[in-house]
Amino acid sequence: MDCGLRLRDMTEPDIEDYVRWFTEETEWGDWDAPWEGHFAGNAEEERQSWTEYYRSVKDLTEHTVRWKYEIEADGKHIGWICSYTDLEYLENPENIPAIGLDIPGTDNRNRGCGTAAFRLYMDFLKEHGHHSFYTQTWSGNRRMMRVAEKLGFREVFRKKDYREVDGKKYDAVTYRYDEQHDC
Repeated sequence: MDCGLRLRDMTEPDIEDYVRWFTEETEWGDWDAPWEGHFAGNAEEERQSWTEYYRSVKDLTEHTVRWKYEIEADGKHIGWICSYTDLEYLENPENIPAIGLDIPGTDNRNRGCGTAAFRLYMDFLKEHGHHSFYTQTWSGNRRMMRVAEKLGFREVFRKKDYREVDGKKYDAVTYRYDEQHDC
């Protein structure tokens, strides 16, 4: 499914998207670590925070590897993708990046954009020397689990009943992808 997707740096107009996503259109938080309670700020606090973040990244050179990119589909900013190495319940001595993404608008889901963004970001990280990746989710987030499985990640760790969402217990799940090398 083609959604005209590209990964790009943050632009100043993206700030207002983040303000909206963190104060009004917050349904996405039901899927991205809902036990953390993402939404405490008001619009002005969010605007200030995202403006500061934008200022910190806007002058990076094109060769600087970023930990976070914006997802654009058909010319519209629809979310973000990022990587981190500090895994919550798993040792990561090799500093293998874990990838996470968010597509806040429900109208931008189920079009293949998440899978395409993941694939693009993995390709980008491969160009910068990474050949293995993690992704972590919870057993209630079936969409993220399908993305991982479609891209060849395999489940490597499951912590039973580790997450509680709306009074129900879910497993914490870690997937790993290892690029196959031809000899």
